[in-house]
This record gives sequence, C-alpha cells and structure tokens, in this order.
Amino acid sequence: MRMSQLFATTLREVPAEAEIASHQLLLRAGMMRKAAGGIYVFLPLGLRVLHKIETIVREEMDRTGAQELLLPIVQPAELWQQTGRWDVYGEEMFRLQDRHGRSFCLGPTHEEIITWLVANEVQSYRQLPVVLYQIQNKYRDEIRPRFGPLRSREFIMKDAYSFDRDAAGLDENYRKMYEAYARIFTRCGLSFRPVEADSGAIGGKGSHEFMALADAGEAAIVYCDACGYAANVEQAECLPPEGDGEAEAQDAGQARAGEASEPGWRRVETPGQHTVEEVARFLHVQPRNLIKTMIYLADGQPVAVLVRGDHDVNEIKLGHVLDVRHVFLADAETTERVTGAPVGFAGPIGLAQPVPMWVDQAVMAMKEAVTGGNAKDTHLVGVDPTVHFPAGYKVADLRLAQPGDLCPRCRRGRLQAARGIEVGQVFKLGTKYSEALGAMYLDENGRSHPIIMGCYGIGVSRTMAAIIEQCHDEHGIAWPMTVAPYQVIVVPVNAAEAPQWEAATQVYGQLQAAGVEVVLDDRSERPGVKFKDADLMGFPLRVTIGPRGLKEGKAELRWRASGQEEAVPLDQVVSRVQQAIADELQRYTP
Repeated sequence: MRMSQLFATTLREVPAEAEIASHQLLLRAGMMRKAAGGIYVFLPLGLRVLHKIETIVREEMDRTGAQELLLPIVQPAELWQQTGRWDVYGEEMFRLQDRHGRSFCLGPTHEEIITWLVANEVQSYRQLPVVLYQIQNKYRDEIRPRFGPLRSREFIMKDAYSFDRDAAGLDENYRKMYEAYARIFTRCGLSFRPVEADSGAIGGKGSHEFMALADAGEAAIVYCDACGYAANVEQAECLPPEGDGEAEAQDAGQARAGEASEPGWRRVETPGQHTVEEVARFLHVQPRNLIKTMIYLADGQPVAVLVRGDHDVNEIKLGHVLDVRHVFLADAETTERVTGAPVGFAGPIGLAQPVPMWVDQAVMAMKEAVTGGNAKDTHLVGVDPTVHFPAGYKVADLRLAQPGDLCPRCRRGRLQAARGIEVGQVFKLGTKYSEALGAMYLDENGRSHPIIMGCYGIGVSRTMAAIIEQCHDEHGIAWPMTVAPYQVIVVPVNAAEAPQWEAATQVYGQLQAAGVEVVLDDRSERPGVKFKDADLMGFPLRVTIGPRGLKEGKAELRWRASGQEEAVPLDQVVSRVQQAIADELQRYTP
C-alpha cells in the first residue's frame, strides 16, 4: 500500500469531542470517523486492526472446539418476552416494528435467539456439549455514549455460548473459555487481569471480567498484592473487622436489642452539619467513628442501610441480599418521610416510619459511634450498635471494598486499587434461558432436563481502544505487532531524489515479496510530516531511506514503541525486518 493511495487523513488538532487518548488517536490517525453520537465509521486502517483482533479471537475460539455461526441482528420480541427481559432491559434496547406491527429489537445481546436455535436443534444428550460463537455488531442505546468505542451505541462483539448436560460440563467449558481469553488478550498485547465479577442483568451464578489495566478505565478493581486475588469492587468480598469471614446475613438485632437499662447515648446539636466530613470535623472525631444511615428504594419499597462513615454502600451486594431487581438511593422527600429529618440527619434509632434495616458487618464492631438523630441539626453520640439498635435488623457484607482492606482469600495481603477497561466477560448462566425457552435434552433413560448454559463475550472494538490506552505516547499510537494495521512503513526522506526513491521502492517490493505487511510513504511531504504521521498511525517498524545512509549503503530501522534505532545494510533490510517481526510476535505468544 502506498500512502498516496491510503484512505486516511490525519488530524493535527485534538477533536473537541474526544476525552481520552484512544478516542483522540483513532480520530487523529485517520482510523475512525464519527457518524452520530456513539456511532462510528471505521476507515481502512482501523478496520485492518479490527480484523487482526477478530483473527486472533477466531483462532483461539476454534482451538477450543467452538463453532462459528451468524445470528440475526433483528430479533423478535416474543423470545425476549418469554425470558422476561423485554420489559426489564430498559431504554438501552433499540425497539422497532415491521410493516405488520410486529415488535423487534436490534440485538444488544443474543442469549434468547441462540437458546431458541438450540432448543429447536438439540434433543438428545448425544448432541451435547456444543459451543457456538459469532462476531457481530451489537446495539445499545446508551444514555450518554462517550469515549469512542469504549461506550458506543453500535459496537463489535464476539459472543459464545456453551450448552452442556450437567454442571461438570459447564465447568469444563468455562475453564476452556477462561484460558482462551487469557491467550487472546496476551496475543493482543494487553496487560490485563481476570477479576471476579457480578453477572448483572444477564443472570446466572459465577462470572469473571477480563480487565485491561488503564487509567481511563471506567471500572474500579481491587487485587491482592500477595496471592493474586482480583475482583471488581462491586463484587469484591469484604471481611468483617475481626476477620473471621462470617459475612452471612443474620438477625443480629433480635437478641441484643434493649439489653441496656439506660440509653447510653446523648443527643447533640449539629447545626448545618450534613456530610460525614462536616459532622466529623464539628465533633472532633474521625469519619470511621460515624455510622451513615441511608434510605434506599428496593423495587420501590424503602429500606434503611447502614455503613461506617468511611465506607460506601455496594448497591450490587445490597440488591443481592434483598433479592430485588432495582436498588436506588431514595429521593429527599422519601428520606424525610421515613426518618422525620432532612437528608444528612438520618439514623437507626427513632425512625419516623418502620422500615427493614440492613447493617454492614463493619458497623457491628463499632463502639461509641455517632449517628444521625432523625431530627434536623441533630446527631446521637455514644451509640453501641449491639445495644442500641432497634430489634429486627439484619447484618451482611454491604460495602464496597477499598484499598488497604485485608484480602478475603489469603487473609495476608492487602488490597490494591486499579482501574480497568472491561474487554471480556465469562458467565455461568445455568438454566435461566434454557428453562424459559424450552431448551431441553433427553438423557440415556429418556428423561428430559434443561440444558445448562454458559456465555462468553469479548468486545472487539473495545479491545482495540483498550490497546491504544496502553500503547501510546505523546506522538501517537504504538501498536503491538500482532494487531498493527501494517507491520512496516518505508519512508524515503525525499521521494524526489532518484537514489532514495529507487532504494525505497526496491526495499518496499522485497518486503512485499517476503510477505511483510508494508506501506510505502511516496508522498512529496517534508520528512518531519512523514515521520509524525508514521508515529501517529503507530506502525511498529519504520525503515528510513536517507541521503546519509545511502552513502554507506544502509537504511535506518526504528522501533516505534522503544525508539530504538539501528543502521542496516540495504541488502540485509528484509532479513533484519523479518527477524524483528518474528521477535515481536514471539513476545505476545502465550
């Protein structure tokens, strides 16, 4: 490919809409253009990168024995209604009707239709296990698309589904996919961590997210510096203060409430002190000495949730212990109705309206604590949760993990924090979809059972953006050799000079003949422009043909990522480039 023919216009200015490096560089390097909010055109260079990632994904999926198919983007509403997700999925789903008034959606995911397919094709245990996958566009009407391909409304995804007769089969396929994902992201040149995760709206029990570590990541993760445990903060288990690991919900308030003959706490005036920081400063205590009481709406019903002042409620955990679909922090009006006080003064003692009360386990180790007084400008000091809380409260692990927490696995190391971009996730779905859609099989004795499913997704376009977040500098992208749009660019310093042009075209032709993916910059631009474009687009190797090198019969090789340079005789350029490519590819071999 010659640069003069390449359909790629580079931009010198950073587009105002682009907030993070990957979004900026995909636009500036001529790899992508915005068609509408969250919808992009991938230009030839960007598409080549996507195809490279897809090839890696296909090779590793095929290696596991999975078979590729292609499911429709437009899906009938009836299938989603059978699983109950048509109404649950929400406004992110693009919905449409055909000319006959029948309802459809643009597939945000494909559990329903793949299960319908298998339900109609598989009848016997002899046909199991089977693993099917596709690489295809998905559609989600994000309320605020941002960060380019990281949160867009149309994106490319690989989704695979396993179908087994028992839990042991699911475990085996889950293991295969987990290992395949590790190989895929290693080959893509990513630094990543598999972390324990919540299954979310997709359902099922057991899930891992594959997080590409990046400051621009939207997800917060914690990991152990001793044993390697890692989890999304929404999923990470928190040990109780005594570290005994007992995090199960319990009716702790029933037996202990009312044991003290005197209240043991005192009421203090805290005029205008609403936040934890304000109250702690006003009373000369630490935030960890306060108990936050927050009113949540769980499927529309109010519930009081208590955590320590320096901790935050984990709404994912809360939803699980309450066994509800939707958990939201209540509005100010609801909070005042339940507590009898404005926001900022809620407490567990003397609520105006009796509601279920859930207490984080860390709160139960507190003594002489400060709580809201359920009256304006009032707090209670000297509260002992085991003595003063009203009867009937329940205790559970309800908080977000944070750096410095004791590791819940090895109980030796301390949790560290990082940010990550979710590039893949694996789920154990169980029978949620097979039971709803009638995907059954007959065993050896003719008895019918629901097929046990797993689901495994990779964001292909997200992976491309994640690679750039990890592999860039102030000059542009530095693609790993495995996914670069082209491996080498040949740059004559002055294409109008016959000796340089002849040497450059000769090297270019020899590299092409050797099977190297190569670009020749044949433009009549200044050398600085050519070098800047090469760095911006991120070609891993640059071969420069200049007047000084030609005097010695040499070309200059420059590695984009390291900046390392090497003078190579012209008759050895091809072999040296081939060796450099082989060495780079070896770096990313699992």
